[in-house]
Amino acid sequence: MRVLHTMLRVGDLDRSIRFYTEVLGMKLLRRHDYPDGRFTLAFVGYGPESEGAVIELTYNYGVDHYELGTGFGHVALAVEDAARACEEIRKRGGKVVREAGPMKHGSTIIAFVEDPDGYRIELIQKKG
Repeated sequence: MRVLHTMLRVGDLDRSIRFYTEVLGMKLLRRHDYPDGRFTLAFVGYGPESEGAVIELTYNYGVDHYELGTGFGHVALAVEDAARACEEIRKRGGKVVREAGPMKHGSTIIAFVEDPDGYRIELIQKKG
């Protein structure tokens, strides 16, 4: 078994695709409309779905906002340099909500950014 994807409900699919592709550098892997079900799915990631986990963006027709709730935490991405990644994300119009630095009770360097719907993405600097 392996993780295939994480699904996030989004209020504006095109805006979310732009964020994940243009700001975070992912690729749009596939997109499919389901008019009878009144939803569209788009899958984004850094490589083919056959090789790694991706993010499924789900747009339900007519719904432009969701309450994030308290159960979901975040999506995590590995980066070479968290501070540099924050700079690049900011330059591309992304929102950095926690600057790069050591985690509170450890030494791992992390940062957090937020997507257009308010979902948090943790950037974890590779150790090396």
